[in-house]
Amino acid sequence: MNIRRARKEDFPQITSLARQLGLDYQGMDDDSFWVAEDGGRIAGIVALKKHADCHELCALGVHSRHRDKGLGRELVQVLLQSADRDIYLATIIPGFFENCGFDKTAHIPSSLKKSPEWCEGCSKELCTIMVRKRS
Repeated sequence: MNIRRARKEDFPQITSLARQLGLDYQGMDDDSFWVAEDGGRIAGIVALKKHADCHELCALGVHSRHRDKGLGRELVQVLLQSADRDIYLATIIPGFFENCGFDKTAHIPSSLKKSPEWCEGCSKELCTIMVRKRS
């Protein structure tokens, strides 16, 4: 398994996997992605969205054939190594991200305030805002 920065030619596979996992969003081709590649196929993805007031980790996902092998954690760690500022995220699995070095925070950058449509079907009580401070 090779983890690397995504290239332009990876985006059809990135978009397809993101759709399969319910992680696709408008404008994702403008963000920085890292991919886990297995035999020429994209097995996992993670994105860094650069907002004016913060950076956001988004679209972390691993194809079902490659789950439970630590690939999600590896993708997060590679993204974090390239970070030049604090990284925020909104998640319903805070335990996973605590194990990756993120902490819960009450501070919500304005760009992380999600629209009701984005959060449709998800209980607000389940959503946790987290930050990984740059060391």
